[in-house]
Amino acid sequence: MKIIDRLTKIDRRIIYLILIVVVALPLIVPSVEKVRVMAPVEKLFNAIENIPEEKALIIDFDYAPQTAPELDPMGFALLRHVFKTRVKLIVISLYVQPLGLAQKALTEVIEEYNSEAQTHEDSIVYGRDYVFLGWVPPPIIPILGMGESITNVYQVDYYGNRTDTLELMRSIKNYNDVGLLISLSGGNPPKWWVQFAQSKFGLPIGAGVTAVSASEFYPYLQSGQFSGLMIGMKGAAEYEEIIERELNIKRERKASEALPSLTYAHLVIIVFIVIGNIGYLIKRRSK
Repeated sequence: MKIIDRLTKIDRRIIYLILIVVVALPLIVPSVEKVRVMAPVEKLFNAIENIPEEKALIIDFDYAPQTAPELDPMGFALLRHVFKTRVKLIVISLYVQPLGLAQKALTEVIEEYNSEAQTHEDSIVYGRDYVFLGWVPPPIIPILGMGESITNVYQVDYYGNRTDTLELMRSIKNYNDVGLLISLSGGNPPKWWVQFAQSKFGLPIGAGVTAVSASEFYPYLQSGQFSGLMIGMKGAAEYEEIIERELNIKRERKASEALPSLTYAHLVIIVFIVIGNIGYLIKRRSK
């Protein structure tokens, strides 16, 4: 019975120490955890693949630093997919805070591709292959306004260029010229895009959201209002997996490398819960 007593009264500091070790070790010595690509992520991948050549993809970066560990890998994976397949890209944000995160992701992924480019045609060129429109407040203004005219809402881009002078924007006028919009967010923006842009203009919507908010967004996928969905770190790892498998994009897989820490931490917690319950049941039975 002494062993049972000890198991049911483990010092919480020991539990915290074990958790620190199992979380830190996979990050210090990273390894890629292979995952099975589930239907919501595969749908999102196929939605991008099926964008007509004359239409563009809009990625809405709407996450803050506190949710970046889950959503940043999604942004990187999407950008790699888009630039690999040469889909026309427009990047925006409904808030000012995510602009730096969007700029960082664009810069790093473009440098990856341009460092291997042999000619100007092979390179990712601003204004021709993508534009970064930035932020126009409040959120409802760009969501509704772009249905009529994107350049009227964003008269200048993030860098101060007049949008009507950019080569890409000469052919992308409004939502009629957009094949898909993907909202990366830790909050409500994916719902707003469905409520205002899709319901009024018929714009196809996809989303990448945090794991804790998954239950809010699955109904939109099940109803067909979302063309695809990424959920948390697992969803990001699935997207990294599918672009490597289907497009041979072999880059740093941030989400796949972070998954072992999450997996081992959850296993440790489950083990301690089981131990505690077994000890409780044995003590209860003995009484």
